[in-house]
This record gives sequence, structure tokens and C-alpha cells, in this order.
Amino acid sequence: MLQQPIQSVIDLGDGQPITIETGRLARQADGAVTLRQGNCVILATVCANREPKEGQDFFPLSVDYMEKFASAGRIPGSFFKREGRLSDSEVLISRLIDRALRPLFPEDYLCDVQVIITLISSDPEIMPDALACFAASAALAVSDIPIKEVISEVRVARIDGKFVINPRRTELAKADMDFMIGATEKNLMMVEGEAKQCSEEDFIVALELAHDAIRKQIAAQHELSAKFGITGKRDYPKPAQNEEVKKKVGEITSAKILEISRSASDKHKRSDAYRELAEELIAAFGEEPDPKELKLAKKYFDDFKWEIVRDMILDERKRLDGRALDEVRPLNMEVDVLPSPHGAALFTRGETQSLTTITLGTPLDELLVESAAKSEYSKFILHYNFPPYSTGEVKFLRGAGRREIGHGNLAQRSLKQIMPGNDYPYTVRVVSDILESNGSSSMATVCAGSLALMDAGVPFQKHVSGVAMGLITRQSDGKYAILTDILGDEDHLGDMDFKVTGTREGICGIQMDIKIDGLSMETMREALEQARKGRLHILDAMYAVIDKPREEVKPHAPRMIKLFIDKEFIGAVIGPQGKIIQEIQRETGTTINIEEVGNQGEVSVFSPVKDGLDRAVAWIKGIVSQPEEGEVYEAKVKSIMPYGAFVEFLPGKQGLLHISEVSWKRLESLEGVLKEGDSVKVKLIGVDQKTGKFKLSRKALMAKPEMSGPPPAGQNQKNS
Repeated sequence: MLQQPIQSVIDLGDGQPITIETGRLARQADGAVTLRQGNCVILATVCANREPKEGQDFFPLSVDYMEKFASAGRIPGSFFKREGRLSDSEVLISRLIDRALRPLFPEDYLCDVQVIITLISSDPEIMPDALACFAASAALAVSDIPIKEVISEVRVARIDGKFVINPRRTELAKADMDFMIGATEKNLMMVEGEAKQCSEEDFIVALELAHDAIRKQIAAQHELSAKFGITGKRDYPKPAQNEEVKKKVGEITSAKILEISRSASDKHKRSDAYRELAEELIAAFGEEPDPKELKLAKKYFDDFKWEIVRDMILDERKRLDGRALDEVRPLNMEVDVLPSPHGAALFTRGETQSLTTITLGTPLDELLVESAAKSEYSKFILHYNFPPYSTGEVKFLRGAGRREIGHGNLAQRSLKQIMPGNDYPYTVRVVSDILESNGSSSMATVCAGSLALMDAGVPFQKHVSGVAMGLITRQSDGKYAILTDILGDEDHLGDMDFKVTGTREGICGIQMDIKIDGLSMETMREALEQARKGRLHILDAMYAVIDKPREEVKPHAPRMIKLFIDKEFIGAVIGPQGKIIQEIQRETGTTINIEEVGNQGEVSVFSPVKDGLDRAVAWIKGIVSQPEEGEVYEAKVKSIMPYGAFVEFLPGKQGLLHISEVSWKRLESLEGVLKEGDSVKVKLIGVDQKTGKFKLSRKALMAKPEMSGPPPAGQNQKNS
């Protein structure tokens, strides 16, 4: 018999309370919770091994968010009709949860932990991503898995000038700020989102409102945990320690670590020097060292590096590469660097380099983005690639991993704020290949993408740049240092990774992860201001290279003309079973897309060759044109009769060119004058009102000959 489920209810004041429940589903997991708001139901489970794997020296946490298509009454569109690997959207939500949960676990906890969050019922208006981390933390709260504290996550958006917590899906479409924020009761842990050039102060307001809502959700988790009877967390094996080995490592390496950190400003020279010091350390343990002691020695060596470099930066205000705390590395950038892509830019900042290309496609190239709740097409695509040679490593080439998907998403949503609207006919694909990496390749992607879009002639009216910020703190004396444009090593040893993108007018995107407790709003304001100055410095350099979009696309890029036709003519352009539109595309080498917009048909014609574009446009205009009396047309002879020729003067429209209207001379037949397939200019001289037949004339376009005598016998005066 199932035990009575235990519930806790929270009301954020939006009219739809959130219920979290445990004790009914997935009871063999270490912790399991169902969360419900409206018809949206999420199941979150967590399991952890009791012992770490032998020799394991890192914390293996896996977080997977997945959406069941059945939750929305849908069958997947794949060949197998079942859910496959996680979609990009599911990966991005998984990352949001992972980044918020990871700092909660003790540093010496090395057991495998698996968190699985599943959308089992979908509501078209409730956004599950804003609730998934809440559910995951609640599952941890009702388990005995050791965590330092619980967290939660909310979305905050600004809609029509007002901030809204966890807005509905239709409301979010109108937002000019959209941020996901994760926090403990006291401290911010994770921020990610986008904005249409918001100010730094507006962002701070959004953080404060979100944190208030998060505290209510944390209180509900504590209530659920207490009702469930969780009174403590399990014990776990601690990693072995050896103070003698630690002391020996410190004596051998401490002074040399500081010397290397002060003097080796080049990444590779510094890495080589650290490697040589590590080899010296290993040699100090003898020819046949104790494997356990040697493993501990390597760990302590890394710990000393972490501590000594941080102290050097805090006490000497000097960074590993010798820069000032707020200094951006040297910049170098070029556009139009490749002959065949439709746009290209090479952006280099220090030892980080992005080669970014633009491809302009047709509406047929749009990307289908599917989730349980909806399917929609995207005309703006950004792909980020991080090959192993960018860091001088040898690795297998795989598909895009979670890191690549996350970095690409941050760059895409930042650039998207300045992209033209849906009336822009091209599908735009941006591809960033990272050729070198030593810190903040995602921000290099934003800068290179902005330059390449202008190079491609996309109406991208403002540059967007990005800069990665770091933070180093020391609890003992309260010292801290905010770092602009962090290196890879500074990212590893720092307490915060804070990426900010934007224009000169405001913020377009933010991604922040905090690894420590206690980041005051004053420190946040200081970091934002320092990031703004770094962003403006990079923007000035970008505008010096290209300050506005090219007036035209590249000669080899597809040309486009957009026509609007009456709705009633859409079928005529398409033809029976698509026969007409296929013929136009085949004969002119174009790609044609037709969409119904209100009472009109929107026709987009694409072609890499101007002649083909012009021919296709003329063809379509001919189909939808209404013949006007007195107009001149280029006609094609379709058939010859004893009394004249039938000619097609507009697509699908034929008329009689009577033998008497072919020439001012009297003709007995058309032999030797016209034949089938000939092109001939004609003038529409009349339309029979009863039959609707068209009367055409060729001689009306010819000079009338001078008459030297009476008209020939049998020819009336009218035709003379």
C-alpha cells in the first residue's frame, strides 16, 4: 500500500500555486519530488552512490532534463517514434540546473550523483525550465545526500515596463528582459539571460526581485523536508590526507610557483615551467615512490598553485600575463577574410581567436526547433565549434558537447537582440570556429559574429561585443579583485565567471556562475561597471574596422526580391501540383518561397544570378498581372492559323494576333513572317466584353508607311 504523499504549497501571487510532493512516485530513488503548477508536472529524482570509485579524485555529478512528448499529447517525429538523445533545448536546461546545483556539494564529496528531471505533463502556458531546478533541489532536500544548503531558480522578465516572476509563455513573447536566476537563501549562484539593451541598474533590480521569490521557494523545500522527516545527511568517505606530504610539497614548490606566476606571461611557457616543476616534485619522492603519496603530492601541488596565484593577484594586483586588473588583451580583427562565404571575420584577443562565417539562405533553410510544448522555425542559427587544436591538445572529434551548445546559445541570444525582424527574408547561419583558446571564446564568438554579419550585408545596425569577468576573494581579510577579460587559468582559479555582452547602449546577454558564498550587490555593481568599460573598449576597436553593414550582399550571395500579390493569385503562381512554380524555378535557377500573410501572398525569390532573378520576377508578375488595354507585351507565338496567330503575352494569357494586325502590308498568309516559338512585341488594343477574348496588334507598334496612291483594290480605307 502506498504511503500518504507529503506536500508543500507555495503561492508567488500569480494565481496559480506551485505544489511540491514526495512519497508517491519513484520511491526507490534517494530523493524524488513531483512539482505541479497548472497542468505542468515535473518529476525530479536524485540518486548517489555510497562510496566513491576507487582512485576517483573529482566530483562526478550528472544532470539530465528531458521532456516526454506524451506530456503534451504528441508523438515524436523521428523515424523510431520515440525520444532520442537530448535536444539542444533540453541540454541548455540541464546546464542551468547543473551550474546551480554543483556548488552545493561539499568539496571533499566524491561519490557519483545523478539528477534526472522529467517533464511528464505539459501546460502550454507554464514554462517548465523556470521550475526544473526548483524540483531538482527539492529532491535533494528530501534525500540524505549531503548538500550544504538548498537552492531554487526563477525566471524574471520585464513585460510592458513591469517585472514579472515566471511569466506565462505568451507573456514572455513581449518581454524586453528575460533572465534565469539561481540562488541560495543568502547568495546568488547562477544567472543567464538576454535583454534588448537594458541598463546595468535594471539588471540589478531584476536580481533583487528574483531573489525574493527564490527565498519563498526555499522555505517551501525546508517545510517539505521537515514533514518528510529528514533530520540529517549521510556520512561519506573523505579523501585521504597526509600533512607530511603536504609540507614537503610546499617546501619544494611554493617559492618556484610564485616565481613562475610572476615571470611567465606566455601561456605555453608558463605551462612548460609548471610541468618541469611537477617533474622535479615527482623526482623528490624517489625512484620508487609510494603511489598514494605521489597522487596526494600532485593534488597538493595543484592546491598550492591555486592558493599562491590567487594571493599574488590580490596582494600585488598583478595578473599571470602582467596586465592590470581592468585591462583587455591586445585586439586584432579583420573582415572579408574568406572569398566564398557570404560574410567572414577573424577576431583575435590575446591568445583567443574566432574565425566566424555567415551563410545567407532561403526560408527553406529555416531550423525546426521542437519541444514537447511547441514546434517553431528559427531564421537565425549560430553554431559554435571548439576543436582540440585550439588548446594544442589531441582528442577525438565528436559532435557538439554541452559546453559547445551552451557557449553557442549565449552568443546567439546576444546577437539576436540586434538582428532584423521576421520580415527579413534570409535565413542566417553564423558559424564560429575557435582556432585558439585561452579564455572567453564565447565572447570572441559574439565579437566575430557581429563583424561578420556587417560584412555579409545583414542590416545589423549596432555592434555587439562581449567580455568575460572574473572575481578573486579572500575571506580572511575581505580583499577581492575583479578581473576584466580573464585567461583560462584565471577562470579555473577564480570565484566567479561572469560574461556580459551588449552594445554601447546596454546589455544584450549575461551568463554568470559563482563558486563562493556572499556576493554583495555593491560588488556586483562594480563588476558590471568594469565589464561595461571593457565592452566599450572592444566596441571602439570593432567600429574602427567596419562601422555599418555593407549596402549590398556579396556578389556570390543569393539575391532576393520580395513581392506581395493578391491572395487569389497564390494558386495561379503555384499551379496544379506545383507545376508552375517548379517550372519557374527550373527555368530561371531560382528558389521561390510563398507564404500567406493576411489577405496577401508574400513571394520571396532568391537567386545567385541577377538575370535569373529578373526573369523569375517578370514571370510571376506576368501571372498575377491584369492585362491593360494599350500596354505593350513581349509575346510568344503558340500556334499559327490561316486567319492569324495565337500568342501568349502574359503567363497563362493568350490572345489572337489577327493576320490584318501583323503588318501594314496585306498578307495572304503568315508563312515566312511568323512561326511557332517566335517572340514578338504586341499591343493590347481591345478586350471583347462578352467573351473576354484579347485583341492584339503588331502593326500598331510599327511606323505607318506613306501612301503614294489609292489603296489597293479590295482593301478598305481602315486597313490601308
